[in-house]
This record gives sequence, structure tokens and C-alpha cells, in this order.
Amino acid sequence: MTTASADGIAYLDLADPAFDVTSDVVHRARQANWYARTPYGWAILRYDEGTAILKDRRFQQGNARWPAQNGIDDGPFAQWWGETLLSLEGTDHMRLRRLLGPAFRSRAIERMRPQFQALANELIDAFAARGRVEFISEFAEPYAARILCLLLGLPDDEWSRVAHWADDLGKSFGIRIRRDLPRIEAALAGLTGYVEQVISDRQAHPRDDLVTTLLLAHEDDDALTRRELSVSLVFLAFAGMETTRNQLGLALQTLLARPDQWALLAEHPELGGRAVEEVMRVNPTVTWVTREAVEDVDLDGLHIPKGGIVQVLSHAAGTDPRAFGPDAGIDLAVEHRPLHSGFGGGVHHCLGHFVARTDMSVALPLLARRMPGAEPDGPGEWLPVSGNTGAVRFPIRFRAAVAS
Repeated sequence: MTTASADGIAYLDLADPAFDVTSDVVHRARQANWYARTPYGWAILRYDEGTAILKDRRFQQGNARWPAQNGIDDGPFAQWWGETLLSLEGTDHMRLRRLLGPAFRSRAIERMRPQFQALANELIDAFAARGRVEFISEFAEPYAARILCLLLGLPDDEWSRVAHWADDLGKSFGIRIRRDLPRIEAALAGLTGYVEQVISDRQAHPRDDLVTTLLLAHEDDDALTRRELSVSLVFLAFAGMETTRNQLGLALQTLLARPDQWALLAEHPELGGRAVEEVMRVNPTVTWVTREAVEDVDLDGLHIPKGGIVQVLSHAAGTDPRAFGPDAGIDLAVEHRPLHSGFGGGVHHCLGHFVARTDMSVALPLLARRMPGAEPDGPGEWLPVSGNTGAVRFPIRFRAAVAS
């Protein structure tokens, strides 16, 4: 539902599963004003204001209050959520971020590019000659989950089990979180138990993987505690798998709607990195980025009291014609675009963004080259276009290609 108050400020019902944050309703609200009201605080609709808020030290990450906003005040999920990097602030946040950093340096991730390429080609080989694919189950999910296993040093044949837990735990970012809480907490217990076994194994038998790096990267008086490592690895497992899988599906949705862009990417694989940035700008899986005011804030006529919540709507900001011109759609030929908010911003900028950028920039050009003439094969099945969104099923047909 969308209404307007006497002052002309729109109300956007983000809590309604049928509400689409990429709709014309949101675009009209953006044209009328830079913010709107929602059940979750104010929605920031324009690029300049949204970018400024993400960098403004008068705001902190607002996700810590997400469980409570949905009536979840205690229990294992609420406790775990409050301990994740996403929820911590100040010195606790900076310390944990510094200790986790060595595992996510760009050089370390870039060295894995050939392995990402080999995995993508292996998955495409299984359906290239068929000319049809159910993209999520046959590519996006196994690709994201197996890369996660590669990073963590887990057996490759464990990917489906890890993916199942990660998928259920990923429902914590959805607007139906309260309904899904039993599945979320069961997945949290399963994934935590599995991660604990991995940590114990790496303590006894170090390997060249992310878990061992985090165990050995710091002196004993400045190390991650066992609980911090466990919480962080569980969060990485579900966030890294779910967001990459979802973003790949949304990337194909976006690119297939522009056959010229799909063909351009196939011809110029060096545009893979730019394709990632463009699809995350216009069709992000993270549809809003949350911030909480730590003091009273006045911005261009809007008073946000201490504790007030704002949601920077990623698509609305990323397609704002004031920043991107009247035709703000995807265009791989444009060399420089303002930064999107798909990875957040400020001190809470996504720690794993190098992983996501690298694995998707590898996959998209290979898919474009080996799936010529690709187009949706029916409507598919999609999550609500709010919270964290993406495809559940996305069938695609294309001209059968020769396996490379």
C-alpha cells in the first residue's frame, strides 16, 4: 500500500510482501521528495542523500534492531544476530573487522580467479549442449556454495548441505522473518555445529584456507575468540552464499532484458567487472541498507530523532536520474558511474565485497559467451522485491553452445 500524508510525503509499505521497491510507485515518490515514510522508519530515495547518510557518522548500522522490530527479542537467533559484524558498533566493530580482514584481501581472492573460472565452466558444461537450464539450481546456487566451500577449505561434496543451511538462515533478512524463525534457528544450530567441527579440525590440522588464516593471523593476546570466529564464519557462510546466488539470478534477469548488453559482455569478457557494478546498481539483491541515528539529526527539512531508523532504498538511489541521467538503465559501455550502495557504505562497507565482485565478474562473461541468445523460459519464481530478493527458480533457454 502507498499513501501520501497532508504534507505530500509518501508512505511505502515495505512490510507488505507484495510491495515492489523497484516499482513506479517508488519512482514517483522519489520524484516528489527525497524521502518517504515506511513501517521501518524513513526510506531514502535519492542518490546524493542516501550516499551521504551511509557515510554520516551520526548514523550507525541499523540492522541490530531488525529482530526486535519483528518481535524477536530473545533466543539463539537474536543472540547470534547481535554478535555479528553487521550488528556491532564502535571499537567492537573495528576490532572484529581488523581481525577478519586478512582473509579477505584482494590479492588473496584474485589468486583464486582461475579456480572460479574452472568451476563456472564445469557447471556450464553440464547444460551447455542442452540449450536450457534452471539457472538457480544448476548454476547460481552450486557456484556460490562451492566457492564458499573453496574459501573455507570444506569438502566440495558438502556444498549442498551448507547451501541448505545458508538458504534457511538467509530468511532472517526477509520480511517474513518471524514466520520463518523455527527454520532459521534450526539452520543456525546446524551450521554452527558444522563450523565448530571445522574450527577444531583446523586447530589440529592447519591448511591453506580462510579458517586457518583467521586462526593464525594474530598473536594470542589479539586473536579472535572461539565464539567470535564461530559467529563470523556462520555469518560468512550464509551471507556469502545467499547474496551471491541471488545477485547472479538478478544479474541474468537484468542482462537478458537487454540482449545487446548480453551480446556485448560475451564479446568483451573484460567488461565482467563493470557488469557486476551495473547490475548491482539497477537490480540489487539487498534492496535497502539500514542506518540508525545515534543523535538527533536534521537533514533538508527532515528531523530524525536519536534512535530513528532510515532505509536507503538501493534501487531507487542507484537509478536516481539526478545522479545517473534520464536513462539510468544498465549500460556496460559507460566507463564511470557513481558508486552504488549494494555493498553498503562507510565503516560497515561489506567486508567480503572482493569475493563477490571477483566470483561474479568471472561467471557473467562465461555465461554470456556460452549461452548465446539466452532468454527467460517462463516467468520463474521470485522472492518478494523487498528485504533481500532474488530468484527461487529461473528457467532460461539459449542456443546450444559447444563446451569449451
